[in-house]
Amino acid sequence: MINYSKDPIIQYKNEKVYSPSDDTFLIVDYFRKAVTSSSFDGYNIKKVKYILDMGTGTGIIAIFLQMLSSQLSSLNPKIYASDIMKEAIICAKNNEKINNFKGEIRFIHSDLFKSFPKKLTYKFNVIIFNPPYLPALEIKTDKPSTDIDYSWNGGEEGYETLLEFFNQVVPFLNPDHNAVCLLYFITSSRVLRDNISEILLKLGFETNIIAKKHIFFEDIILNRAVRISY
Repeated sequence: MINYSKDPIIQYKNEKVYSPSDDTFLIVDYFRKAVTSSSFDGYNIKKVKYILDMGTGTGIIAIFLQMLSSQLSSLNPKIYASDIMKEAIICAKNNEKINNFKGEIRFIHSDLFKSFPKKLTYKFNVIIFNPPYLPALEIKTDKPSTDIDYSWNGGEEGYETLLEFFNQVVPFLNPDHNAVCLLYFITSSRVLRDNISEILLKLGFETNIIAKKHIFFEDIILNRAVRISY
């Protein structure tokens, strides 16, 4: 376990950018424990060459992983962070500078993988995605839809955005059978996880729960997926 308890310094003044919350810190705290000088969550850390933080928001997860990389000589990946919101990319870049990293994280403005350059195909060993995971019908508000809705509206069932991610992700995963290839994502107990697992299994991914936290009316669940079909 890394003896490193410091979280990134994060500023978020734009109401369109999702602020770090319990789901965010569930991911950060998991990696704080799961990454050692030789192991990335049980896998050879030296084989982790490309990491992506999808839907980066304030950039906190990407920055935390960059902090770990700066502490561990064995962890030296290229870290990418993307978001559908331009405001989030601006915010994340600012937070990178606040944490004394300048230009070390590569940022991409994109709706999932739609604007990713071809040079990133078949590259990523680790992808983290904290998607919008609430069912649209459960989001009760009198306000009109705004950009911040991208942060929590996961579609009618709550997992449509996640499934679209998995439908797009395969061309960007390292296809080498000997390479590390791990995907991490958040779900809620308010959404039927068995439905998600069954669909992902058909897409060639096996999933398991690696951490969870109970918050008020729901469990926030951190899942890990590995490819079982190539």
